[in-house]
Amino acid sequence: MEAERLIGVSRRALAQSRGTPSIMAEAWQVQALAQAVGERLAASGPKELRGEARGLGEIGGTGGGTPDDSVLRTGGVRAAQLSEVADPRATLTGLGVLLGEAGMALVAVACDTDEEGLYWQCIEAIDAADEALDRVHGMLRLLAEQDRERQHGREREADGAYGAVRGPAGSAAGQQ
Repeated sequence: MEAERLIGVSRRALAQSRGTPSIMAEAWQVQALAQAVGERLAASGPKELRGEARGLGEIGGTGGGTPDDSVLRTGGVRAAQLSEVADPRATLTGLGVLLGEAGMALVAVACDTDEEGLYWQCIEAIDAADEALDRVHGMLRLLAEQDRERQHGREREADGAYGAVRGPAGSAAGQQ
């Protein structure tokens, strides 16, 4: 399944999850998806993203412990369905939103529990989601920088060998 579509499925599943076990299972699914996207981009994404993507692949697998039986009973690890990342920017933007939503859901669970072990499990998963989100934002910044450099290169090419050539209204060409 294409990454953006899989992110949408994950967002809906997280939004529909009720109760601590369901929220924890979906948070684990989000971390597994972040790992899978990172691994995919590291292997075949834009070259400028590969280092950060490797980091995302490593971080994504650290949060939330291991899946419980409910993850396996609900169809297994959703991230295993990832087949391609067609648009890295859109995928990273959607993944960033999903990681933020998972973090907020985990905060709610952590605030609502009296069980110390669950609390610390949530804190670890929140930290992993935040770190993954930082990597996602870093990759989006790299893509934005690349776009600015391309635009600047096009502007230099349009200027030609003799400098900027502008139109008549404030133009360099029309001034004397």
